[in-house]
Amino acid sequence: MTSLFKNELAGLSKEIDYKSKRTWFYLPYDQVTSKIGPLSRLPASQAGVILIENAWKPSLRPYHKQKLALILANMRNFALELAGQGIAVEHMAVSGHYSQALKEMSKKYGQITMMEAAEYELRGDLAGLQASGALQVVRHEGWLTELEDLKGVFKSGKFRMDAFYRHLRQKTGILMEANKPIGGKYSFDSENRLPWKGSPAAPSAPSFAPNAVTEEVGYLIEKYFADHPGKLNLETLPATAQDAEKLWRFAKEECLPHFGPYEDAMSTQSSGLFHTRLSQLLNIMRILPQDILQEVLEMDIPLASKEGFIRQVIGWREYVRGMHALTDGFRNIKAVECREKPGDAGYSKWLGRDFGNALCKEKSTGSLAPIDGGAAPNYLASKEALPQAFWGTPSGLNCLDVVVKDVMEEAYSHHITRLMILSNLATLLDIEPRELTDWFWVAYSDAYDWVVEPNVLAMGTFALGELMTTKPYVSGAAYINKMSDYCKGCRFDPAKNCPVTRLYWAFLDRKADKLKGNQRMMMPLNSLKKRSEAEKEKDRALFQKVKTRLSQGLELD
Repeated sequence: MTSLFKNELAGLSKEIDYKSKRTWFYLPYDQVTSKIGPLSRLPASQAGVILIENAWKPSLRPYHKQKLALILANMRNFALELAGQGIAVEHMAVSGHYSQALKEMSKKYGQITMMEAAEYELRGDLAGLQASGALQVVRHEGWLTELEDLKGVFKSGKFRMDAFYRHLRQKTGILMEANKPIGGKYSFDSENRLPWKGSPAAPSAPSFAPNAVTEEVGYLIEKYFADHPGKLNLETLPATAQDAEKLWRFAKEECLPHFGPYEDAMSTQSSGLFHTRLSQLLNIMRILPQDILQEVLEMDIPLASKEGFIRQVIGWREYVRGMHALTDGFRNIKAVECREKPGDAGYSKWLGRDFGNALCKEKSTGSLAPIDGGAAPNYLASKEALPQAFWGTPSGLNCLDVVVKDVMEEAYSHHITRLMILSNLATLLDIEPRELTDWFWVAYSDAYDWVVEPNVLAMGTFALGELMTTKPYVSGAAYINKMSDYCKGCRFDPAKNCPVTRLYWAFLDRKADKLKGNQRMMMPLNSLKKRSEAEKEKDRALFQKVKTRLSQGLELD
């Protein structure tokens, strides 16, 4: 099949002089932008851009089809946008590491420039090329903070996001007046915890009309990555600059006015509620955080909503990136093991055979840098395998099944379902933290190592102890029932027989020695002491039953 994309790119590029003197830039898969960096300061006639499609890396892990399509469609549409501006574009499709292709480009055009890659994995792949001088790496201008911001705040050795956030607010003057926070406090998080009862109406996620290039990407994903999980839906895929603008309008007009109060709410009626879904494009720089931040500051919306959103952008997002960079993906922390190769989060078991299509199994003839499986901290010593329920096998727990269904269909759910359903249940079931992290990495369209490793290892599973969080984020059925409508459609009653509550007590019982010095866990541990031995035995028995049935792919009864 003749590639429509290649034909369009050739047509747009035919008047561009590739032999003229240009500065050539490599833009990796998570830097789909020409608005920042040295490239943004050059006229089109002096700039060249290298874009590389790599068939090997997406075959390393069972990435969701929607995630693969998001990256590939944005890269291809971006290439056409650049060529339409008169920028020379070298688009390459390779089967090995990026470094091999870039080495050939450097022989052709001389030294290549790139902004520092966000992903640890890609930085490792390109380290040799950088050391040789063929690749010049400059500061990534898409971040709002410098690593020095983190170093300066955390001199005490405690790495708390709230301290980092306060520092940035004071440094930048964002939502500050006379050196004090507007509204009298830095965070309105305690006020942003209302359950959603159906009003105001939840907005429907925006749809996008896929162009011919995006449709071709869909064909390629289904052809070459057919054994990857998840549903591919091009109509929910923002792939062009116009799509990015549409998603941002949706965020501003339909989500942000109500974001604050319902930030922690969960519902069967909407996988996102008033969450903006911007992270999928923010994390590939299709939308720039500095641009949206300025617009949000000028919006006439409730302060709690404005502050809550800004805290996600300049607080948590910058914080987890910085922590990942400072700790080398947690590799330089004592007593943290590292996996030797990427994991598939139990996908092979669900698939019924070893994962990996033909692209992955091909033996490379070139020299490839090793790709490790990432840091594997495990403070709570949790060792169980990820159950098949996380890949779509019904568990009988409506909260888990609804959220997993959302993820399999959309490669998305908002951050509270990630924390208080998926991570909570995995922690209660003693799921090994790295397995859950690997699952998040492949299942979500906005997930990269710098995102999921701090979020899942440090926060979601407490695998790093109190390095970044003050306590495990676990709960019983009461919290889920309060903040969602999941329990209404469940076979279990949250007040009578929901397994989640006994799983919670069994967790506290098993991990009491690990948690006894934690000040924020004193109250639940004191409550545990008052629990009768007979009830504790029932807790333990139910934990074993749930663990066994889910490990066998069976529903709870």
